[in-house]
Amino acid sequence: MKTALHVDRASSPSPWWLVLGLVGLDYFSTLAYLPTIMVEAAGHLAPLAAALLVLATLLMALPVYAYVVGRSPDGQGAVGLLEQLLRGWRGKLLVLVLMGFVAADFVVTRSLSVADASAHVLHNPHWHQAVERLAPTDDEVRQSVGAELWQRVKPFWTRQMALTIGLSLVAFAFLWLLEGGFTRKVLKLAACAVGIYMLLAGIVIYSGLKHLYLHPELLAAWRDQVLASAGGPKAGRAALWQLLVVSIGAFPQLALAISGFELSITVAPLVKGRPDDDPRRPRGRIRNTRKLMLVAALAMGAYVLGAVLVTTLLIPGGAIGPGGAAQHRALAYLAHGEMLSDGRPAAALNAWFGHAFGSLYDLSAVVVLCLAGASGMIALRDLAPQYLYRLGMEMHWALRFGVMMHLFNAIILVVTVAFHASVSAQQGAYATSVLVLLAGAALAATIDLIQRYRGSRLQALVCSPPAAVFAFFISMAALTIVVNRSGLAISLLFVAAILTSSAISRWMRSTELRFKGFSFADEQSRRRWEEILQLEFQVLVPHRPGVFPLTEKNEHVRRKHRLPADAYLLFIEVSLGDPSDFQHEPLMKIEREDELEVIRVSHAASVAHVLAAIGLEFCRVGRPPEIIFGWSHETPLAANLNFLLFGKGNIPWMVNALVCKAEPLAERRPRIVVG
Repeated sequence: MKTALHVDRASSPSPWWLVLGLVGLDYFSTLAYLPTIMVEAAGHLAPLAAALLVLATLLMALPVYAYVVGRSPDGQGAVGLLEQLLRGWRGKLLVLVLMGFVAADFVVTRSLSVADASAHVLHNPHWHQAVERLAPTDDEVRQSVGAELWQRVKPFWTRQMALTIGLSLVAFAFLWLLEGGFTRKVLKLAACAVGIYMLLAGIVIYSGLKHLYLHPELLAAWRDQVLASAGGPKAGRAALWQLLVVSIGAFPQLALAISGFELSITVAPLVKGRPDDDPRRPRGRIRNTRKLMLVAALAMGAYVLGAVLVTTLLIPGGAIGPGGAAQHRALAYLAHGEMLSDGRPAAALNAWFGHAFGSLYDLSAVVVLCLAGASGMIALRDLAPQYLYRLGMEMHWALRFGVMMHLFNAIILVVTVAFHASVSAQQGAYATSVLVLLAGAALAATIDLIQRYRGSRLQALVCSPPAAVFAFFISMAALTIVVNRSGLAISLLFVAAILTSSAISRWMRSTELRFKGFSFADEQSRRRWEEILQLEFQVLVPHRPGVFPLTEKNEHVRRKHRLPADAYLLFIEVSLGDPSDFQHEPLMKIEREDELEVIRVSHAASVAHVLAAIGLEFCRVGRPPEIIFGWSHETPLAANLNFLLFGKGNIPWMVNALVCKAEPLAERRPRIVVG
């Protein structure tokens, strides 16, 4: 099976700590805007909500994804695992729905990240002059487009919108850098960018925590505020439950901090394992990927707790709210030495803090935020075609000409304009997709464990934890959708687009042979197949088991078509496997039954495609055979639907259509006889 990423185009698998830099682009970049989102969602309880988030990450998300990567180490993750566990159209539809949320996740990641990067640029005093030149004012736009068009454009136009679109174009340049896949140079660039960013963010957080340690009265005042909101120091257990409920209610807005696990799964093939790894189950790579996840989760947990505590206690509430100088850039606010909640400048935290240090932090944040979206889009570009191809969509031309990347970029611009380049407007959509994907991973782990432990006394004990995780994340996703439906709307648009295009493509490609070749149940069947191919002339008779006995079918065909008793008839019985699959490699077994020879084919996606493939195989080595069919009692509409969905309708007509398309010379085609 093809892996999710183009690892063959990378120089070689890399150490897990180097791949951690790539994951950090998506995961750690949320530190640029997450602290103020937490404070807006939970107020002075934000540090408690952050602690709940860290616990959910370490006790729920991390174990689930560590299990998933062990069962699907090829980079396809929970979606790939669910596709293996749930066969048929039910599984395909669930996979497509999750792929819609994966696409929404990566697209909104890109749009939101670039929007936050523009916020860092706009608030940097050293870059104001450049912004004035690059981002036109309202008056300049009105003069250039005219008063009438300006009235239509005005609701969507802001200076941040212009800057966000400009940075999106810069991010497109990063995509060219990543066009060759995640090579070793790209990984080193990502590790360098993330390393610098985390170092600068760590300096800001450490300085803030040190200031709180030296001024314990700030912590005491915050503690008193929390206790007061709970009803006082003696409020009891009910007050604690009240605080917990408030923290859980804010959780959906905080789920952005768990976004990195999906990319961790996707880049698993890039992680270097052991030389003796089994390709089917590379234990060394799985173990190293789990190390990557653990280190990322621990680092993110420490940074989130520190950043939220510093933001809550040190930054004035007015600066955090809508339109505030610290909104979606809390650490940058402190790095620039802005005013603290006690009236002192943030330079009191660290002598380095000021516009020079703040500009350095802004630069690193902008680079990481722009790269975050680009890396996610490359992962999506390499992940999506695999599922779409197995559903019948031909994606090679799209990848070859870069159509998919241009389409995704156009969608990102539409999303940016639709949400007015606002981080606040997009965070609900981002949270929805993240929570649904977390729930999908927990569901995959639960179903896999149920199947592995079926009949065991330990089944309930083993399956309960991931089932509880699934229930938690799906309930949080439902709560997010109730509050903000934008994430569901974007994901469903992707799902609708994927389903529609897949259905149209599958219908248009229904007359392709889509045949990989036969596999054989035993060596005797393989040898007999090679012998049969050398016969001068064959009469092939498809037979549906269970309708007539084989001997009765033999007598009926010979009498109906006036065939002599010594004429060689080869009967073919086809058993369907998963008709939702597009490509198939059926299993063949040749047996004798009452002096009659029968080819039994199983694991087929379509009866007509198997019969056409067998007929064409005979044509390649000798005289074209005859394929004798009986009349079908299906209506044309039912027959066509049964063929497209279940692989067993309208068989004679479809076999004829398949062989005509596969073999342009009429004299080299099997002769189709219906009667």
